[in-house]
Amino acid sequence: MDLTHAVLSFAVLGALLTITPGLDTALVLRAAVSMGRGPAFATALGVGAGALTWGAAAAVGVSALLTASEVAYTALRVAGAAYMIYLGVRMVCGALRRRAADPATAAEHAAPTVWNTFGRGLFTNLLNPKVGAFYVAVLPQFVPDGSSPLAVGVLLALVHDLEGILWFSAIIAGAGALRRQLARRSVRRAVDGGTGAVLLGFGVKLGLGSR
Repeated sequence: MDLTHAVLSFAVLGALLTITPGLDTALVLRAAVSMGRGPAFATALGVGAGALTWGAAAAVGVSALLTASEVAYTALRVAGAAYMIYLGVRMVCGALRRRAADPATAAEHAAPTVWNTFGRGLFTNLLNPKVGAFYVAVLPQFVPDGSSPLAVGVLLALVHDLEGILWFSAIIAGAGALRRQLARRSVRRAVDGGTGAVLLGFGVKLGLGSR
């Protein structure tokens, strides 16, 4: 298998995984509905940065260490589960809470920072050892003989990232086209509650699960 064949084959697999509904898609959609286009793109870039970091780590063997070390894997798994459950509880509580019409509170919730949204996407991805395990299991199969594992691994992770950004851009554009309908408070609360439930589900499953 030459490099071109490897990249194209991995791109097909990456595209299928990208469009499969999951935690990353829920986070970006929630940001697009609740906070707007800028925070949504920041969340998407954070997710992409996390995936790229895992891809590079897998290429140099860091993720392989997590796969081999039970203690390191468990520590990262527990930290990731706690972070997802924390975010999920906040979102669900925010969706259920009856906020008073306080302009100061509304302004606070309407002004998310780029770092907050980027960091949320980044850390949700980095603290999920399943992402690292995926790259460890998959990337070596697409590295041609005689090629640099690091260079090819980073290239494949970039391909996956590009597919993710294109997919998230389509989601954000769709949310923008339906901005008037999605701007309703009931819709925003439903999206917050749904995303929070997804985060809680992933967090509990990650915390209770094993390899």
